[in-house]
Amino acid sequence: MALQLGLVGLPNVGKSTLFNALTLAGAAVASYPFTTIEPNVGVIPVRDARLERIAEIVQPEKVTPTTLRVVDIAGLVKGASRGEGLGNQFLAHIRTVDAIAMVVRCFEDPDIPHVTPYLDPIEDIETVNLELMLADLALLERHLERVRAQAKAHPREYQEQIEALEAIAEGLRQGVPLRRQTLEADQRALIAHLDLLTDKPMIYVANVSEESLPEGGALAQAVVERARQEGVEAVVLCAALEAEIATWEREEALAYLQEVGLEAPGLDRFIWLGYRLLDLITFFTTTGGKEVRAWTLRRGQTALEAAATIHTDLAKGFIRAEVVSFNDLDACGSLAKARERGLLRLEGREYIVQDGDIIHIRFNV
Repeated sequence: MALQLGLVGLPNVGKSTLFNALTLAGAAVASYPFTTIEPNVGVIPVRDARLERIAEIVQPEKVTPTTLRVVDIAGLVKGASRGEGLGNQFLAHIRTVDAIAMVVRCFEDPDIPHVTPYLDPIEDIETVNLELMLADLALLERHLERVRAQAKAHPREYQEQIEALEAIAEGLRQGVPLRRQTLEADQRALIAHLDLLTDKPMIYVANVSEESLPEGGALAQAVVERARQEGVEAVVLCAALEAEIATWEREEALAYLQEVGLEAPGLDRFIWLGYRLLDLITFFTTTGGKEVRAWTLRRGQTALEAAATIHTDLAKGFIRAEVVSFNDLDACGSLAKARERGLLRLEGREYIVQDGDIIHIRFNV
């Protein structure tokens, strides 16, 4: 299954508005909690200047970007870990995604009620994080009970495992999410199958009013500082504006964004942050001048896995891969010149694909 980035947060913070801006899918949006009950899933194109440059060089008939899957998950509320506000159902949806983008409300609007009488994005962050940690702790404690039951017959065999699990649980009780706990590889192996929520990589999205762009104001900057303290990324954007300009011509949208002090849509920055959060890279293919296409791989995957991503037949009959880096192609101005200069090289199936590689698979089936 393709990797997925989940939009998470309290109700009425702008998750569905952001989702609509990303996908133009028309997901339901309203100013009351639990508009979204079943998660919306969208596949969004990843804008990449390298793809545009390769297309400029190759002049293909078709240009196809790679994509990112985004899931709009219903808002959590205080007590979600105990089932409040359909919390158990919504937490289960979060477990299915690979990384989390926590949308935080940093705008005032009397027509859109907040879950508290006042607006405090840091308190909102802590509410969501607490519910995720409590859910993880409950799941971990149930797992510990099962391990202790197994250990009754052979206590020495399970002693180290129990001690490791108890240490992880204690970290959660102290308010430290799993992604910030220092765990050894064997400790992580003990909990890998539990798919714990606070072990997922995360970014913060400060959703601001258009008037407070480009920096977002004091509330957004508090979110940015909180992200810095936690060692995670943050992006400031106005979801309502992004949803509006997503329907405009690109040139018109860019001109308007410049008027409010932005060089590019916040969506572009968000998509790339999500892409990096999932530890993804992009490689490219050219098909006889007919199509230039971008593809996604996990960092560290091989040429054989890249071939399988394109088509299973390419992996079955893999002979070798012809590879040139984007920077070399860009400098040469054509594949022919890159070949003449010896910059187009042959690689085997174990070659680790690098971000920006242009690859042609030689195969025989």
